[in-house]
Amino acid sequence: MLWGRLARPGGGRSKLPPGAWRHFWGWLNAVFNKVDYERIQAVGPDRAASEWLLRCGAFVRYQGYQKWQQDYNGLPTGPLGKYKIEAINATDSCIMYRGFDYLDGLEHVTEIKLQKCIYIQDECLQRLSETKNLQKSLLQLKIISCGNVTDKGIIALHKLTNLEYLYLSDLPGIKEKEITVRILQQALPNLELELDLE
Repeated sequence: MLWGRLARPGGGRSKLPPGAWRHFWGWLNAVFNKVDYERIQAVGPDRAASEWLLRCGAFVRYQGYQKWQQDYNGLPTGPLGKYKIEAINATDSCIMYRGFDYLDGLEHVTEIKLQKCIYIQDECLQRLSETKNLQKSLLQLKIISCGNVTDKGIIALHKLTNLEYLYLSDLPGIKEKEITVRILQQALPNLELELDLE
């Protein structure tokens, strides 16, 4: 019914005040990121996180598989716990801080790519780095074209003690590049850090 009020017959948009569509999509993205703790209990953390990530437009790759899973309706079925998320590609997705509780139970994630994620900000990176399982398993992280990320968020990544590779590109919020790099390198001496920042 709500959609019927917003869209005109024939597929056109109704005359709404400026910014109304943006507000609507922001609201919908927040709904997609709401954590369903009962669902996590019912289907396990990997399945629940897969559903969240795909609902938000991200891709996942499971341990032992080469193919990226991108179709929500094609999520594999089988015994609980059979499919373990090994990699997350959140390019152009609407994941946001609100949904990061889905990451808590993931024990096998070795790589994450955050590219053009408009809702990713410093608090998200801090939350990511405080996730105990990711502190143990995450080896590669790429953060590209996430305009709300600043030096504070990048420095927060120092808690990812097993991180081997970090790629940072097109992050206009990074203002103190040299200081940020020095802090990370001191905290994570084995980290390979690749920068494409202006």
